[in-house]
Amino acid sequence: MKDPLPVRLGGLAANLSRIKSFSANENSRETVASLIDESKMFIEWTAAQAEINTAALMVDVQIQLALWQIRWEHIWTNPSERKRIAEQSGIWSKQILELSGLLK
Repeated sequence: MKDPLPVRLGGLAANLSRIKSFSANENSRETVASLIDESKMFIEWTAAQAEINTAALMVDVQIQLALWQIRWEHIWTNPSERKRIAEQSGIWSKQILELSGLLK
């Protein structure tokens, strides 16, 4: 919470990137579940200070992460579903990192 907004957005982007990479390993189920939960908290603590478009994206991500948690058992045991969440997490990671301004 003490970090500037761009750093917090960078942290969220890093978490989403970790979800992408860890999802390739079937044995990383608990790690990915923990990263999803932590990412939701990052969004909770950060979205209110973000610009409206960034906040809207973050809320959409948070909703989708919550939906993944509801279907977690099915998602994790299905390789194509795991691949889908990995791909989506990677897309969000890039979007949020770009919005953070840390790449400038």
